Amino acid sequence: MQITATPEEFDLVRAFAISRGSRTAARVLTLRIDHQGITGAAECVPYARYGETMDSVIAQIKSLDATLRGMNPADLQASDLRSFLAAGAARNALDCALWDWRAKAAGRRVWDMLDLPAPMPVITAFTLSLDTPEAMEAQARAAAARPLLKIKLGTSDDMPRLEAVRRGAPRAVIIVDANEGWSAEIYADLAPHLLRLGVALVEQPLQAGADDMLAEIARPIPVCADESCHDRASLPALKGKYDMVNIKLDKAGGLTEALALRDQARLEGYGIMVGCMLGTSLAMAPAVLLAQGADYVDLDGPLLLSEDRTTPLRYDAAGVHPPEAGLWG
Repeated sequence: MQITATPEEFDLVRAFAISRGSRTAARVLTLRIDHQGITGAAECVPYARYGETMDSVIAQIKSLDATLRGMNPADLQASDLRSFLAAGAARNALDCALWDWRAKAAGRRVWDMLDLPAPMPVITAFTLSLDTPEAMEAQARAAAARPLLKIKLGTSDDMPRLEAVRRGAPRAVIIVDANEGWSAEIYADLAPHLLRLGVALVEQPLQAGADDMLAEIARPIPVCADESCHDRASLPALKGKYDMVNIKLDKAGGLTEALALRDQARLEGYGIMVGCMLGTSLAMAPAVLLAQGADYVDLDGPLLLSEDRTTPLRYDAAGVHPPEAGLWG
């Protein structure tokens, strides 16, 4: 089994900003598993917020090269990767590439191998980058026909931005992502206005590890854990503080753990959001399986790119469609 990890960049349509910074390109790691003339592929996004860099993730993958080289991918269950790697981008890439290889080797689709129903298109949020109120209103007007908008906030001066987006898209459902950027005081001040403006969901308003206040206040708008939720081990610490969890493949460590997290979170009464890092259709493809039946879906990464994979996902009024076999799975 030959494993190759290649850094790649895909330009964005325009600069994209959140409370932690901005970028003009999606920087991704493409992983390929080659064995017996069959190639399985996947993509991950190393994320500095979680202590990852492109070099550190490549080093994690290379550290397993000797262990995995003599193995047949068909004999390596994706769940076995937990014994080699912690949840994160490296395990996500290996897990999803293994599923792709096994599906191609068997001539089946991944959802059939997992005994899941055939996936259907799902409506995805379209994300508005953090900017001035005027610029965000313009973004909202341009995307006003979309049914679900996600707006990036997370500063001490977000009220004008929120008002501007609602003016620009008066009929869209709006979800807000603060990316840990608010203090408890700012969130308490904003909460009534979020309700007044019809915000449907607030994502990670406070810093992970400093979010106990959420258990002490009323939550008339559902609060979703993002940075506070990675895999199933995260769930006990969320009790009483969050109403939903945002599941991302790069945080969970791949499709295998993400599906298990989704099922366990549902059993414990959490709503489900399926999100993404800023990546291409190859990164979103396995997440479309995960997103089936989710309360909210945020898999718009390719819509923000000026270039994508050769066989991209299809986006239309029905939402994001399942991947063709030529892309993944």
